[in-house]
Amino acid sequence: MREAYKRCKSNGGSAGADGITFEDVESYGVEKFLGEIIEELENKTYEPQPVLRVYIPKTNGKTRPLGIPVIKDRVVQMSVKLVIEPIFEADFEDSSYGFRPGRSAGDAVRKIKRKTARRENRGI
Repeated sequence: MREAYKRCKSNGGSAGADGITFEDVESYGVEKFLGEIIEELENKTYEPQPVLRVYIPKTNGKTRPLGIPVIKDRVVQMSVKLVIEPIFEADFEDSSYGFRPGRSAGDAVRKIKRKTARRENRGI
């Protein structure tokens, strides 16, 4: 949970619908904040809060919606990610690129181009 909080804080970001910032959490006490989350999870009383919807302007004059979860929910989501990601990563094929850490669509395209070039060089 501490690692999840640390990663969320390093990502920065605005306060969610509850208005609580990372500075507020630091003033309140990180250990107390995390302890309360753990208690809620253990007691099965944790409930995610509504997401703050904001609209980000795009270059074409339109806007795109962005949902900002409260910090507490970000920490819970990150802690789940830290636990389950290694489990799923172990089962993925090396050729899988979608929604994986350290991989992108661009990486997949580059790999395809390299393999295609090798086949062409061998006359396949």
